Formats: sequence, C-alpha cells, structure tokens
Amino acid sequence: MKTIDSIPTGKISRAAKLVKTGVKVGGNYIKYYGSKLIDPELDKEALNASNAEDIYDGLKDLKGSALKAAQMLSMEKNLLPSAYVEKFSLSQFSVPPLSAPLVRKTFRKYFGKNPTEIFDKFSENSVNAASIGQVHKAVKNGQKLAVKIQYPGVADSISSDLAIVKPIAVRMFNLKGADSEKYFKEVETKLEEETDYLLELKQSEEVANACGHIPNLIFPKYYKEFSTDRILTMDWMDGVHLSEFSKTNKDQNLANKIGQALWDFYMFQIHELRKVHADPHPGNFLINERGELIAIDFGCMKAIPEDFYTPYFELANSETINNADLFNKSLKELEIIREDDTAAEAAYFSELFGELLSLFTKPFNQESFDFADKSFFDQIADLGQKYAKSTELRKMNGNRGSKHFLYINRTFFGLYSLLHDLGSKVEINTYKLAHV
Repeated sequence: MKTIDSIPTGKISRAAKLVKTGVKVGGNYIKYYGSKLIDPELDKEALNASNAEDIYDGLKDLKGSALKAAQMLSMEKNLLPSAYVEKFSLSQFSVPPLSAPLVRKTFRKYFGKNPTEIFDKFSENSVNAASIGQVHKAVKNGQKLAVKIQYPGVADSISSDLAIVKPIAVRMFNLKGADSEKYFKEVETKLEEETDYLLELKQSEEVANACGHIPNLIFPKYYKEFSTDRILTMDWMDGVHLSEFSKTNKDQNLANKIGQALWDFYMFQIHELRKVHADPHPGNFLINERGELIAIDFGCMKAIPEDFYTPYFELANSETINNADLFNKSLKELEIIREDDTAAEAAYFSELFGELLSLFTKPFNQESFDFADKSFFDQIADLGQKYAKSTELRKMNGNRGSKHFLYINRTFFGLYSLLHDLGSKVEINTYKLAHV
C-alpha cells in the first residue's frame, strides 16, 4: 500500500481538502443526473459508489477526527447505502500508513531515538493503519510487541475538524437551540481522550484486571516504559479480525462461544463497572487459534453516571415500556421528553420511543437471544427508515436526549452488529455468574 509523508494539520489546509472533496461529489451528481436524462431507469448505486470513493479518499488523507467519523458511520449499516458502509469500513484497519521516515521522525520526537535503538527488531512497514494511529511489529528480549503510533497533528486538529463538521451535523440531525453544543462537546472530549495513549494504557490495564475472569476473553499486556502520550506498546496478539472470522467461520458452537464472551464482556462492564468500551467495531477484536476473543484498543471508554444508568435500563424492562406513567417518567429523566414540549410533541415521542424500545430491547427480556435472526435486524432497519422519512419528525427539534446517549447507543448498535455478523446465540444473564 502507498505510504504518506505528511498529513494536513492546519485548519485551512484541512478545510481546503474537504472543499475539494465536496467539488468532486458535486461533479458526481452532475454526471448522474446527466445520465439519468438518457436512461430514466438508472438507479443511484453508481452515484453512491462514486461518492463513497471520493469522500473516503479525501478523509483517509486527513485521518484523525474526520476519518474517525467515517469509521463510526461504517457501523451504521441501516443508515447508509451499502457502498458507503463498504468503503468507510476500510477506516477500521486499512488506510494508507505513514512512511518509514515519518515513523522514525515521530519516535525521535517522543523518545529521542529511532525505533531500532529501542527495540531489538522493528518493522517500519505498518501492519494495520486506522483513523488515529497505525500499528507496527517489534521484538524486545524475545517478546513480540505491537507498537501503535499516532498520526502527527491528530490531537491538535480535533477542535477545528469538528468546527468544519458541525454545520453539516446540525442540518443532518435537525439540531436546534443553544444546548446542542453539549453533543459536540461530548464527542470532542472523547476524541481528545482517544489521542492520549497514556490514558489508554491506564484504561486498558484497568479493564483487563476487572474483566480477566470472563471465560474465553483475553487481553494484551501493556508496556509503560515503551509508551508515551502518542506511542503505545503492548503484546503482539496473534489472531484474525472479527470481521474476517465472521465471513469464514462455519462452526455455530464457536460462533456462540465467541459471541457469549463478547456479550458478557459488555454486560459486565456496563452493569458492574459502570463504564464501557464504547468503540465496538471489528478492528478492535481478534479471534485466536484457540477460539478466544482478544479485546484491544481502549482509547474510547465511556463512564455511565447513575442518573443516566437507572432510567436507561428501566426502559429496557418490558414492564416499564408497558406502563405509560413509568415509561414517560424515564423519558423525561433522559431528556427525551422536554419541559417545553407541547402535549402533542410529548405524545409523539412517547409513541416513537415506545415502538423503538419494544423492538430494540427484546434481547434483554429473554433468557437467550439469537442475533443471527435476520428478521430482528430487518425490523430495526424498517423502523429506522420509517422515521427517517417522517416529515412530522423533521419539523420537530431533533436536539433532545441526554448527551450520554451518543456513546451508549453507539455501543449497543455496534455490539448488536458484531453479534449479528458472528451469527451468535447468547445467554443474556451469564455475566452475573462470571465473577461469582
């Protein structure tokens, strides 16, 4: 794969790159509508493919927050056309890496030495490259290591990147009012945390120690002496990415075993630790030859406050959903129904979330759940399309709901998607027994 020698870091240069990408997308639309005049039956698949290609090409050069957004969107399989999902999913672990000279320069900046002066062996060719950093193989005292190097300028460009994205997001999600800033601040804070590799090291060790008892789940060891706030060193873990495993695995028992480990891992974090690994995409999980799940990359950890946790999981209970008073009480505590809502607005959102949660919380109200059930995900997709097309919803203020929804909902959508890809059937409450 072609390497890169520099990344745009200034606000003007990054904005110019996005404008250039926008011009290409505009050209694609002109070509599409021109062809549509000749062939009225032409569908949008070619247009979507061209746009996805051009947008991804622009974002992969910027890296950082812009590419992270594409990575997050690649998990929204019910939101985007398949061409976007397919292209944006490359941002999870396959983007153009830094060149060898730029890698050496980064090491000299943070360690005062080249990587070959620190490790016994160091491969200057990246083995994985994602949105914020890339991974290299190394060896020290006979131990195989993975060394993650953050792209230069990523941490410093978060605020300016979000300033560019904000007007688009406001329009897409119908965010109105001054308090919409809380959502952008939540994203900015999490992205800042993800660029602090010493914080990630601390979080990784905490999670590994707390969740080490969960069957069929393992973690790498981390090395503080070979880490800085922009370089992180851990054990090299042999395995295949969860997405690749899901495509080739034919063993249902193995799929159930791995899915159970994944489910128990998330449920234990949420219900026992009150914090969660809020970046559940396939690039953050490996499967080894023993059929064990390997969890890596703990840069994005979301703490769950008690005043959010309680009403959120009360809504996962079918008894709450079916009790109008309790249901609306929880919706108000979670800022979904607002004090300034009219009676009609309150009724509308109560009905909307009643329909949504009755479907989405099905796994929590059963002893076991089969995530291979395509009909379950088809219903979620259909419901999403129904409200995406709702003119009534577009007229209302989309700026509602606690800021904590952003990463908690992202976590559950990602977890459901991973389990669906695996085709796993899981026991819902075994996480309660795992640490007894």
